[in-house]
Amino acid sequence: MTLALVAWGVVLVVARTSAGHPQALPLTPRNPAALVDPFVGTASGGQTEGMINSFPGASMPFGMIQWSPDTLSRPPGGGYYYGDSRITGFSLTHVSGPGCAIGGVIPVLPVAGTLPARLSDASETFSHSSETARPGYYAVTAGGVRTQLAVTDRTGVAQFTYPAKSEARLLVKVASSDSGSRATTFRTSGDRQITGSVTTGGFCHKPDVYTVYFAARFSRPFTSAGTWRRTAGVLTGAWLDFGSTRDRGVGMQIAISYVSTQGALRNLAAEAHAWSVKSVAARATTAWNRQLGTIFVGGGSRVARAEFYTALYHASLEPSLFSDANGEYPGFDGKIHSVQPGHAQYANFSGWDIYRCEVPLLATIDPLAAADMATSLLNDAAQGGALPKWPVANGYTGIMNGDPADPILADIYAFGARGFDAESALSSMINGAGGTAGTGQGWYAERPNAAAYIAAGYVPNVGPDSGSRNPNGASETLEYAIDDFSISRLAQDLGDSADASDFTSRSQNWANLFNTADGYIEPRDASGAFPSGPPAQGADPSLRQDGFQEGNAAQYTWMVPQNLAGLIRGMGGDQAAVARLDRFFTRLNAGVAQPYAWQGNEVGLDTPWIYNSAGEPWKTQALVKRITSQLYSLTPGGEPGNDDLGALSSWYVWATLGLYPQTPGVPMLVLGTPQFPREVIHGAYGQLTISASGAGDTYVRGLTVNGKPSGHAYITLKGTSELDFTLSRSPSTGWGTAAGDAPPSFGAGPVHFPGTSGP
Repeated sequence: MTLALVAWGVVLVVARTSAGHPQALPLTPRNPAALVDPFVGTASGGQTEGMINSFPGASMPFGMIQWSPDTLSRPPGGGYYYGDSRITGFSLTHVSGPGCAIGGVIPVLPVAGTLPARLSDASETFSHSSETARPGYYAVTAGGVRTQLAVTDRTGVAQFTYPAKSEARLLVKVASSDSGSRATTFRTSGDRQITGSVTTGGFCHKPDVYTVYFAARFSRPFTSAGTWRRTAGVLTGAWLDFGSTRDRGVGMQIAISYVSTQGALRNLAAEAHAWSVKSVAARATTAWNRQLGTIFVGGGSRVARAEFYTALYHASLEPSLFSDANGEYPGFDGKIHSVQPGHAQYANFSGWDIYRCEVPLLATIDPLAAADMATSLLNDAAQGGALPKWPVANGYTGIMNGDPADPILADIYAFGARGFDAESALSSMINGAGGTAGTGQGWYAERPNAAAYIAAGYVPNVGPDSGSRNPNGASETLEYAIDDFSISRLAQDLGDSADASDFTSRSQNWANLFNTADGYIEPRDASGAFPSGPPAQGADPSLRQDGFQEGNAAQYTWMVPQNLAGLIRGMGGDQAAVARLDRFFTRLNAGVAQPYAWQGNEVGLDTPWIYNSAGEPWKTQALVKRITSQLYSLTPGGEPGNDDLGALSSWYVWATLGLYPQTPGVPMLVLGTPQFPREVIHGAYGQLTISASGAGDTYVRGLTVNGKPSGHAYITLKGTSELDFTLSRSPSTGWGTAAGDAPPSFGAGPVHFPGTSGP
């Protein structure tokens, strides 16, 4: 094993994971950070979804600050569109790939010469030929000024190089946040320091509000300063004049805090130790190599490795650091709290998006950070009254269906990150599932319609909630069933057999919406009736959108990862399910209005792997490779939809490894085809080494697990250390098809619908 790793150019050091297992951390001379292209995801992902909404600027793994350019189009969250040619500023916080405006606080814009007439609208032209971006570093020439940026966890350093013989000025657009600004402050301290704040929020039109404080200092004094205001008198921004550029360079160090101006100053003192962008960027590169080096892929083309590490990079940007260097952070109760030394509070969990495959990935490769993320959610619940769905800073938003904190917490534990209070997590999860968690911050309900769901076994389709445009009783029921299953798994792991049994039973509530008349999951009204009229789009029940959030019946019917065997039986058996899957995947990214796959949306992430459960695993192998090659690429438009804080990127990471975490709360990976000849995952349960003879071919012809032949289309993480695949160019229709080879399912399921064959 060691000889093989050395042959691939990897040096290993040994550390300890939070689960107490030895973990080998690779330090590779191949420098995986150098393979990352941060411009991927900064353009449109196609007609179905549009903007991907990622950003190219400087960030640390899960960092508090993301110093990145904003362009005129200013897509939500990312702020940067590759097709633009003007930069409006370099703001301090960004979120990779959300669907609503967030972040983009306190943009700064260097200006050479006279100040523009309309300061808030000021922008400078740039060309991509002048841009450089890599993890932790960004540079561009805009309006004649060369801007270089690098970051630590909570601070950034900039070098602005102005043209010769011009005035050096800097705009600080305090009120120009991505989602608007409610209040601002700005103050100069002497001639080298500024401080201020902006209050913003309203994610997806919800009532969350938070304040970001900043403190900055400069390498040379400014000679004058001023502010400008809106008509109503609200402070909009400030300008600083550094005088003649005989000395063309101006250095800037800046820090942010969600606690106070003093917090920002303390963060500045704790982390801003250099004016050299090069040296700060070098330390960021080291941090990224450590993060990306938790998975080693060898062989394949350089482009393939770059696509892989770019996806792993995007999957490691959020959730983002929320506590200051001294451990303080503002809680959901509005009070200042402190984390224990050596730990951190995190914010901005896009729960509905990330629970499927990103959280298992982070728990596997970064169990210490994942455990702190679990603790962060528990802190939110203790302070605010309920586990959050999509928390922004220290506020609830309630966006999207379900109770995703349940699978997040269950997955973090199941995939080996044990450094959090799992007993407390289970208690919070059970309280929320029973509708007894209380109202968070005076308005937020963890599980809307919980009482009706418990009483009837489904959510009646009576109206929209959680940001949905349609009544969403069917999708909400499916989510709650997954959430209940997640609770059952954590309860079982903790020895709570009674709750494990109760919530396993509740996890089968999806079957109450399986319409045996047509074989689709469909909404039911308060009296229990399925829809009597045609669906919202046409007469085909598969096109029904009423009852579903961001999807239709064709797409949501497959969303039963806890009991795919029961679902397949209800459809009429393996042949009937495979025939439907074959039709479904004739299109890969059809959007919401067609009865086909929509791989740019999270509902569809699990579905390509279902052939493993229907007796034809070679079709999963071919399909996953088709998706990775057709919908992902090393280009600005190289993802099939909103990245949603790394959700789509984490899917790509798993897919290229040939593994997938299909069932929440279960430390099991279903199998596809490894796309590299050598892969090493340094995980919470120890090292997993994957070899693929015939890498580049599509189909699995044989597999040994820990040296023993296996036909199982899945593995369990515990105790698995070596996978050796033999691949072929043509399908092997015998491997993975014997009785017991399909991934385990949990529960019974409905009787199959009329007119089909099968049990």
